[in-house]
Amino acid sequence: MESAYTAVVQRDGPWWVGWLEEIPGVNGQGATREECVESLRSALKEALELNRADALSAAQSPYEEVSIRL
Repeated sequence: MESAYTAVVQRDGPWWVGWLEEIPGVNGQGATREECVESLRSALKEALELNRADALSAAQSPYEEVSIRL
C-alpha cells in the first residue's frame, strides 16, 4: 500500500531541513534538498514501523487489522 505525505522543506544556512505536515516528529535534514527528502523518507519509514510494532504489541487477541483509505 503506497501513501503520499506532504513535506515542508527549506534551506537553513548551509543545510536543508524538513518535516512532514501529517505526522508530528518526522523530521529530516541534509546538505542538499535531495538528501533532506531522503532523510525524511527514512525517518517516515522508521516511524511507521515503530508505530505499527507498538500498535500490534498493545493489541490483545483476537484482533483484526483493517485497511483504511481516505
